[in-house]
Amino acid sequence: MKLWKTALLGAGAVALATGSAQAREIKVGFVATFSGGLANLGEQMRRGAELYHNLHKGDLKGDTIKVIFRDSKNPGGAVAKSVVQELITRDKVDIVTGLVFSPNAMSVAPLVTQAKVPVVIMNAGTSFITNMSPNLARVSFTMWQSGYIMGEHAAKNLNCKTAIAGFTNYPPGKDSANAFKNGFEKAGGKVVDLIPMGGPAKVPDFTPFFQRAKDKKPDCFYVFVPAGNHASAVVKAYGQLGMKAAGVKLIGPGDITQDTQLQGMGDAAVGLVTAHHYYADLNTPTNKAFVAAWKKAYGADTTPDFVGVGGYDGMAAIYHVIKSVKGKITAEKAMAALKGWTFESPRGKIMIDPATRDIVQNVYIMEVGMDGKRLVQNQKGVFNAVKDKCKELKIGRCGK
Repeated sequence: MKLWKTALLGAGAVALATGSAQAREIKVGFVATFSGGLANLGEQMRRGAELYHNLHKGDLKGDTIKVIFRDSKNPGGAVAKSVVQELITRDKVDIVTGLVFSPNAMSVAPLVTQAKVPVVIMNAGTSFITNMSPNLARVSFTMWQSGYIMGEHAAKNLNCKTAIAGFTNYPPGKDSANAFKNGFEKAGGKVVDLIPMGGPAKVPDFTPFFQRAKDKKPDCFYVFVPAGNHASAVVKAYGQLGMKAAGVKLIGPGDITQDTQLQGMGDAAVGLVTAHHYYADLNTPTNKAFVAAWKKAYGADTTPDFVGVGGYDGMAAIYHVIKSVKGKITAEKAMAALKGWTFESPRGKIMIDPATRDIVQNVYIMEVGMDGKRLVQNQKGVFNAVKDKCKELKIGRCGK
């Protein structure tokens, strides 16, 4: 376990030796947010990737992986672009991975296209990203998978006739609100307001945004924020303004009930309904084994979340590429190996869509409840093998 942490804080790289010194050394550039207020997201992703490696050490036989960590620092894109340029030109990496935030993934798309380097996206969820380069594959999610389904579910099953969408004002937030609006209105509801709520780098004061929503008296308030401390602040504002008592149901993607933040949210979180691809409370043998392995590795008081699962499944995808590609790894060979790849993830069975290089996966409807003194997420429904609706409908840049 210490190898990965020492690498990040020290030299920035670690060799994950699996066999003979004569075998291939595969260099993987791992770019994520490891500093500042959003560092917990990068740490989750790193832990997920590390856990997969430690559970599958023998799978690569004679090959060795050298993981080179780089800190993208913030969601703006400029730092990520710079460090990926360095990874390609100086470190000569074979694969790039990580990428917590959508602007970071967008910023590197032209670089990896020109350099012909394959990328496995472990998180960034703006739907059209995989259209920006033929060398990108995504194992995480798209905003349209959860947003569109939450829109349909709210109109059909939560008795929501009207709704407001509040969103962090950057590409995935706009994507999420648009997805919800499309799904909700197609199912017969009406979105009466769209509220941009600050940027991703700093948690804003949500009170004026939530007060604006409360004053319009919608049946549902759909909220997207980039998880982390933003999620805790959302539930706090919802509770302090008495929105539940006022008849406004808080709904959203699972970012607002992130597993690592949930236990600090208190009673205000009870009743929140979300749609997402992973929750630590999923009651399946594969997920139970994953959560147990996580706690054994990182401590009984730790828990994985959807970013950690993205790291875990992303490393599984990288291992698949390494095992599939004999000799030098190229973008063309890597993408060919990933198209149609299936994996039994802690979230359920996943597949990379051969047509879009995007994830196909289950989306779960969950409601927060209380089990003793512990907040839990109870499954209320599941949508199986969900593709990216934005690409299916060819909306905006998804249609290009």
